[in-house]
Amino acid sequence: MPERRLATGQQSTELLGTDRQAAAELQREEQGLGKQAEAGNGGVSEDSLSHFNEQGRARMVDISAKEASARTAVARTKIVMAEGTLQRIKSGGVAKGDVLAVSQVAGIMAAKNTSAWIPMCHPLPLTGVNISFADNGRDELYIEAEVKTKGLTGVEMEALTAVSAAALTVYDMCKAMQKDMIIGPTELVSKTGGKNGDYSRT
Repeated sequence: MPERRLATGQQSTELLGTDRQAAAELQREEQGLGKQAEAGNGGVSEDSLSHFNEQGRARMVDISAKEASARTAVARTKIVMAEGTLQRIKSGGVAKGDVLAVSQVAGIMAAKNTSAWIPMCHPLPLTGVNISFADNGRDELYIEAEVKTKGLTGVEMEALTAVSAAALTVYDMCKAMQKDMIIGPTELVSKTGGKNGDYSRT
C-alpha cells in the first residue's frame, strides 16, 4: 500500500474523515459488544466508550471527578520450558545470575512504569507490588503479581505489565539454554475497588 502523506489540506481533510469513520465504526462495534455483555455477563463499564474525544480520536480519560479508593489487582502468567531449564533456575545454575531475584525486580519496576509504556494508562502512586513464583516441579514456572494503590483508577494494567516483564526477564536470562520457551497465557485473576465493583476469574 503506497504511503500517504499529509502534504495538502485536501489529503488532511480526507484522512480526518477516514479517521472519524473508523472511530464511529469502532464505537458501534463496542456498543454491540456492550449490549451482549449486559445481557450475558452482568454489564460493562461506562468507560468502554470514553477513550474517544469529540473528533473520534483516542484520548486519556479525565478521571479528576472520581474519588480515591483502595484498589488491588492480581495477574498471572506462566512459562513452559524444559525440565532441565527449570531445575537450573531453581538451583541458581544460570550463568547470568539469580533468575527469580532479577525477574522479581523487573516486575516491580515494570509496575511502577506502566504509564510510560501503555499510552492511555494513568500514572499512579502504587502502595504495594508483590511478585511471587511457583512451579509444577517439571516444566512450568508460574508468575503472579499483586499490585495495590489508593487512587482514582484501577491497577489492572500495572499487574499485567508486571508479570509480563518478569516473564520476559526469565526468558532473557535463560535464552542461551533454551530458545523455545513459551510465555502465557497472561491473564487478570482479580481486581477490587472502583465503581464497577470487584472481579474474579472463575
